[in-house]
Amino acid sequence: MRFMKGALAGAVFAAGMTMGMLGAAATAGAQTIELKLAHFLPTINGMHSDFLEPWARELEKRTNGKVKVTIYPAGTQLANIAKLYDSVRSGVVDIAHGLRGIPRGRFPRTEIIELPFMTGSADAASRALWAVYPKYLKDEYPGVKVLALHAHNGGLIHTRDKQVVTMSDLKGLRIRFPSAPIKSMLESLGAVPQGLPPGKVYENTQKGVIDGTVFPWDPMNSFKLSEVMNYHLDMGGIYTVSFWFAMNEKKYNSLPADVRQIIDDMSGDNLVGKFGPWWDKWDSWGIEKVKAKGATVTKLGPDEAARWKETTTPIVEEWLSSMEANGISDAREIYDAMKAEIAKVEGN
Repeated sequence: MRFMKGALAGAVFAAGMTMGMLGAAATAGAQTIELKLAHFLPTINGMHSDFLEPWARELEKRTNGKVKVTIYPAGTQLANIAKLYDSVRSGVVDIAHGLRGIPRGRFPRTEIIELPFMTGSADAASRALWAVYPKYLKDEYPGVKVLALHAHNGGLIHTRDKQVVTMSDLKGLRIRFPSAPIKSMLESLGAVPQGLPPGKVYENTQKGVIDGTVFPWDPMNSFKLSEVMNYHLDMGGIYTVSFWFAMNEKKYNSLPADVRQIIDDMSGDNLVGKFGPWWDKWDSWGIEKVKAKGATVTKLGPDEAARWKETTTPIVEEWLSSMEANGISDAREIYDAMKAEIAKVEGN
């Protein structure tokens, strides 16, 4: 009887242990997946409020809370614009959104979209980038899974003290630039390009270190630049600038299949098509700020626009030749492919 009682107690104990182990395994299996998402923009910026924040919350929702995303925007330790790609590639952060041109020298094939007079449409540029990505651009982004590439609407010249209407008005002005092609464009037009990250433009304009900047309309609101810029020249879509949105490749591959599928469903083709309407909205906020201030807004006249185009057109040939000389033998093929995709969107 003692033996049977002992055996029964042992069986109960073993069953309890088994149930406990199963419970622990279930708890471990249900453990929340914590993801860090970093970007360089202030929370007032539309890319944070309409894109990155909702994207993160939607991922949490679609995974029924299995995934939790913490965002690190401008002003936080993980938001250094020059380190974002290295951070996501190395796994310091899991997801990041960055500006292609900072730091300089990276993603040269992607940079082709920023050559003068490619397009002034965020929608056309973004769709073109994504269309050519699999064949031409994918190898530029090792160590990450690219979730989207996109670009902004055509940029303008914004100045503090001097109105720019003609090319001669630009001569000698210290203008902040976002990327190497834009630097070349400004030099050809007579300006003195100054390299600065977006978050430094306000302070350096206020102090008189720079005379102005090239930006789309949006930063007049999100970086409060309408406060220090008094003149705005619409250049008719002379240039655009591109961005990347990516996840650490190892982290992505380590996720459960259902979570990877949800991320795929929220990215790529399903995301890229949203940037055109978003940029139109974000630019409208900047325009409202400028109008409320009563700043001066002008647009290049037809004759002056033709002069600017004639002056900057050689940059395209020089840039493509330089790329070929540096080992990018398909530079013209990429340029032509992008132009073809842009034409599909713009209908010309």
